[in-house]
Amino acid sequence: MSEPLDHLPNLSESCFEPIDRDRLVNPQVSLHPPRILLLYGSVRERSYSRLVTEEAARILRRFGAETRTFNPSGLPLPDDGSADHPKVAELREAVTWAEGMVWCSPERHGAMTGIMKAQIDWIPLSIGAVRPTQGKTLAVMQVSGGSQSFNAVNQLRVLGRWMRLITIPNQSSVAKAFAEFDDAGRMKPSPYYDRIVDVMEELMKFTLLTRDRKDYLVDRYSERKESAAELSERVNQRSI
Repeated sequence: MSEPLDHLPNLSESCFEPIDRDRLVNPQVSLHPPRILLLYGSVRERSYSRLVTEEAARILRRFGAETRTFNPSGLPLPDDGSADHPKVAELREAVTWAEGMVWCSPERHGAMTGIMKAQIDWIPLSIGAVRPTQGKTLAVMQVSGGSQSFNAVNQLRVLGRWMRLITIPNQSSVAKAFAEFDDAGRMKPSPYYDRIVDVMEELMKFTLLTRDRKDYLVDRYSERKESAAELSERVNQRSI
């Protein structure tokens, strides 16, 4: 006699939970401004990724966000410093504070910069029992010295997924960035500028939509099966 189609012998019934629609549709709503952290990938004196990030921060504040921008100058290479280094501690505190992030890298040799990657590598998947990035929102952007490209933003999307961030669909790629800013470092009117407004608007919407649902969205059956001790041992493995 065949088993019923809904027979799941491998399922732990005590850990399986039906979808709670009320927690998805009617969460307790936070009223504070969305907290957005912005990272950029160059320490040049006239860094176009920094200038784009500064424009993005202005737009975000106009939408009602609270912003912080991390200056990567002085951040040690991963494994060439310790977690208590002041710049590492500053970065990790800012990531923990944030409810969403913006990552903006120059494209260098067809890829994101080492400075950008070093910042992301210093952000752990877990700090004790806290996962500083999981379930938070992310917008990705890049600047190029030549024609428009999407190599850096594509790589940033892969990293965002790995860090368990909700990476929004829209993105920005500014070509020939040196021609898009005036002498004061402000971005000129252009479709590139308009696209950045679009991306920040979308980031704000996704952040407001998900921040009060984050804990429920990332609550997983497999982790409910683990004991607290097993979970702590797994997420706090020594870095390889």
